[in-house]
Amino acid sequence: MPDRPGIGCGSVGIVAGENPGAGTETGSTGDGAVTPSTKQLLRWSETLAGIARTGLGFTESLYERERFEEVLHVAADIRAAIEGNEHDDMGGVVHEWLDSVGQGIPGYVTPKVAVGAVVGNDKGEILLVQRSDSGVWLYPTGWADVGYSAPEVVVKEVKEETGIEVEVVKLIAVLDGMRAGMGRIPFYSLVFLCQQTGGELQAHPLECADVGWFARDALPFPMAGVELWGDHVFGAIQGDDVGVFYHPRRSPVWRGDPESL
Repeated sequence: MPDRPGIGCGSVGIVAGENPGAGTETGSTGDGAVTPSTKQLLRWSETLAGIARTGLGFTESLYERERFEEVLHVAADIRAAIEGNEHDDMGGVVHEWLDSVGQGIPGYVTPKVAVGAVVGNDKGEILLVQRSDSGVWLYPTGWADVGYSAPEVVVKEVKEETGIEVEVVKLIAVLDGMRAGMGRIPFYSLVFLCQQTGGELQAHPLECADVGWFARDALPFPMAGVELWGDHVFGAIQGDDVGVFYHPRRSPVWRGDPESL
């Protein structure tokens, strides 16, 4: 299946051209009506597509299949509006969604899982990589590979992307990737605090344009979602007992506090 926008080769990518970590502001029509933001529309599109694909995976009714496929076309139209392709044929997106439908439990659509690694040094600096596809900076990240535990994937990704060898210390955050503005498909990112054990800085030749250690007051630009995770992550690097960060619950989920991190 081809990569969706915002997903890089093997690693979690950041959508180029957006303000990582922040959604487009919700607007007003002047008569009291509120126009939804790009982030809201994208979330609604992906959610409708997920509901329809899950329904297709469980139903044997031809009538229900037709209705679920119609929902997929509506979701594709929303996505086309987001990307400014209202007059383009979005049949490719619908076919991509249909090709991913499985039967029964395998067909239940859930968010993908990614991992992130927060690595600090003796100077209190953080290890960052610059994505070659978007130019955006973030701590090392990657999709959770089958056959690996989450900590094992973390160790592998940091070594592959930066040349640095680490051991996992603890889990410090569970992020909703779409809500944090880190991608255009639904995924959860498990972020682990790590300690360097060896290795030398060396950027992955395909995935990373650059790597380096950076102090809090000298972070590179553009950064992905630092206003969301910055204080928490640097507190963990300094040895503070920061606990595990997760997004606060919205109420109601679909209409409440739409731009909340």
